[in-house]
Amino acid sequence: MAIFIDTGIFTGAYNIRDRYHQRAKSILIDIIEGKYGQAYTSDYIFDEAITLTLYKTKNIELAIKLGECILGSTIIELVHTSTVDFENAWSLFKKLRKQLSFTDCISLAIIKRLKIDYIASFDSDFDGLVERIS
Repeated sequence: MAIFIDTGIFTGAYNIRDRYHQRAKSILIDIIEGKYGQAYTSDYIFDEAITLTLYKTKNIELAIKLGECILGSTIIELVHTSTVDFENAWSLFKKLRKQLSFTDCISLAIIKRLKIDYIASFDSDFDGLVERIS
């Protein structure tokens, strides 16, 4: 069993003004406690999470703290996007014709390649594509 962590979980947990703050913290606690098995995120999610945290909070220290938490985690594996992931994501982006960002398609490509069971996300665009924990 495994779970992929999307941007909103990180930004929600680290931004006390985020509307999903409490729920994001609760999901991260469940992940840390191993409720969903091995946890993964990607370099694209790392980029989005750090950038959005800085943008929304205007707090560089908080963005750095989030980055260090992800990079230093022994529980969350940071997956670096491969050329194959990139190519599969591009194909998926063109095929789905949904309101999924390219980053979301990268996430789906990694989820498929690693056979990940769940995505922790507040983004309903993943519904029907992977089981979503929100």
